[in-house]
Amino acid sequence: MVDISVVGIGNIIMQDEGFGVRCAEYLQKITDYPDFVQIIDGGTLGMDLMPYIAGTKKLLLIDAMNIDAPVGSFHSFTGDELNAYFKDKISVHDLGVNDMLAVLKLTDNPIEEVVVMGVKPEVVSMGLDMTEKIAEKVPEVAQKAKELVDKWVAEYQK
Repeated sequence: MVDISVVGIGNIIMQDEGFGVRCAEYLQKITDYPDFVQIIDGGTLGMDLMPYIAGTKKLLLIDAMNIDAPVGSFHSFTGDELNAYFKDKISVHDLGVNDMLAVLKLTDNPIEEVVVMGVKPEVVSMGLDMTEKIAEKVPEVAQKAKELVDKWVAEYQK
């Protein structure tokens, strides 16, 4: 059973929209977590992610964030802040993720802690390459994700 899930979400053919997926890929390269931690490319799956994270106790979502903030700025939301974040969705997959989180709250095994982190994208349009400004943020945000997951892992290993 997986207790900690890190999910990079986004569409990699929409330039900066693929930020979360690229962070998850980077995180996989710089970490070697125990079996109770999974890092997955959630792409644009939304509700279809449920089978992969059902039973997870701690969930970190990494995404491009459609928020009123400067391009490239880092943001992290948890608890009640998540509702405000999902109110202004950047894409259809965010709606699916929000619905999935709502359904998981109703299950016998609700997620104890959910954190969404990411940056404000510069360009969200067809294209395979992220803009330079956002691509440069991948290592920084992956490191922040690693710090959070390391904390969670330490809690589980006590």
